Amino acid sequence: MKKSIIAMSVVAAISTTTFAADINKEMYNQIQALKAQIEALEKKVTAQEATQAKKVEQPVVATVDEKRIEKIEKKLDTVSKTATTAKTQSANDNLKWDVDFRTQADNIQYKLADGTKEKNNALLTNRLWLGAKYKADDNSSFFGKLSYNKAFGDTADHSQSNTNPGYANFDWVTNENATDNTVKVKEAYWLYNKEKLFGADVPWGASVGRRPSTDGLPTNIKNDQKENSPLSHVVDVEFDGFSIKFDTQAVTGLTGSWFKICGGRGLTNATPRFDMFSPAYSTDDDKNVDVDMLGFIAVPYDNGQYSVHFNYAKAWNLIGFDGQSLQNFGGAYQTYQSAYQTYLNDTTNTTNLSTANNAAYALQMATPSFKDVGDIQFATILFKTEGIGNGISDYLDNTKAFASFAASKTDPNEKGMLGSTDSETGTSVWLGVNAPCPILPDSAKIGFEWNKGSKYWRSMTYGEDTYAGSKIATRGQAWEVYRTQKLTEALSFGVSYVLMQYDYTGSNSFFGADGKPYDINSLEAKQNGAVEEAQDVRVYMRYKF
Repeated sequence: MKKSIIAMSVVAAISTTTFAADINKEMYNQIQALKAQIEALEKKVTAQEATQAKKVEQPVVATVDEKRIEKIEKKLDTVSKTATTAKTQSANDNLKWDVDFRTQADNIQYKLADGTKEKNNALLTNRLWLGAKYKADDNSSFFGKLSYNKAFGDTADHSQSNTNPGYANFDWVTNENATDNTVKVKEAYWLYNKEKLFGADVPWGASVGRRPSTDGLPTNIKNDQKENSPLSHVVDVEFDGFSIKFDTQAVTGLTGSWFKICGGRGLTNATPRFDMFSPAYSTDDDKNVDVDMLGFIAVPYDNGQYSVHFNYAKAWNLIGFDGQSLQNFGGAYQTYQSAYQTYLNDTTNTTNLSTANNAAYALQMATPSFKDVGDIQFATILFKTEGIGNGISDYLDNTKAFASFAASKTDPNEKGMLGSTDSETGTSVWLGVNAPCPILPDSAKIGFEWNKGSKYWRSMTYGEDTYAGSKIATRGQAWEVYRTQKLTEALSFGVSYVLMQYDYTGSNSFFGADGKPYDINSLEAKQNGAVEEAQDVRVYMRYKF
């Protein structure tokens, strides 16, 4: 009997995953979801058997249910193998390591508003994420991740500041330099979980540290990785802070509902420890005040297939350049260009040299610094489906799709935000689909995504993994098509194409006058060398285990 087979599979999977449930709650949740599916199928099979008993003359063959049962058995087998692997990796204790190493080649092409072009035909990079998880007891865990991301033959920070101007710092002796700190902490936080909240049936958890605030939903879909928070349509930056999550299903009666409060600090105003004029770590009145963010994430419904996600956040004291500083810098730059060209035309004239040096000094002094320009609010709502329909076909069962709508609203001070002293609202739409590749559907995925942002759209997505600029921040339209291919259990191959077409300038700027949206066909856009179109073709190999 299929029911007996299913029951035995569940028992085996659960017994195998006992340890995995301790170190990976998601695996436990996956098993629970599968159990629910099996119970539903058992009811259907029982009902069909009763129907078939009445219709002895014409037995009914439940072909659809048989296929679904086979798929669930396959999923259970995968979960069981994953649990066994996790136990082996952790050397039978509560410590688990993971590795995500990617070698990538990017072909980046820019078309500027003045008709000129810029490019990099082959940007070669290595990115390493080394993660560690430790569960000391039933209620507390630690998560950490070290990160390393660099161009070939270059230092990790790609500062281009310690050698000849315009050239990267070569790394021929990087690991022989005692002062070179190139590995950085991407994540480091503890998590505390409880099954009851003041006696109520509300599981909850609290976390503090360098939070996993990049690669959230839906960015994680194309990257084939666990979703982080918040929703990446509005926030995709590294952040230090806290979160408190409540599972509200028992209270609301809504399947899979939960609620999370998140907050943190993105910039700290503090005097360096060894300062000649101020006590260590005291606030500096000449610098920007602390940049803080607070918000919440809510999932009112998630049945494993269909889900709704909502995210709201407010950030205070955002940074940017004020308009007067940018204007002064632009004038100083033009003066310097003119003086330097005069000197090049007659290098023997000492007066020309002196004028060029003075212009260079004036340019340096006019270089603007970040100022506090005001606050901003973000909101987004996202609909996601893990499978289209119910048993229509294996292809649709393994297809993911999402639709996300987001808005931003500025609250500027006297310096102005996005080039305006008025509150400005921007909007963005993001659609995407991820499906099995018609060629090798069991091991390959294809995907398509489309973004459209309005004139004053502003996201905080500087951590998005697109070297040509954040496609999510695009004031205009952006398209991406990609294919991923799993070669072994750990090794995969991927290729993607991103096209960003800007209607307005300032998509990847900060929050001050530098983010003012000029029409891409305007004189200002041409004079400032604004990017009208950007393309990024990437090919990569990735080891993830």
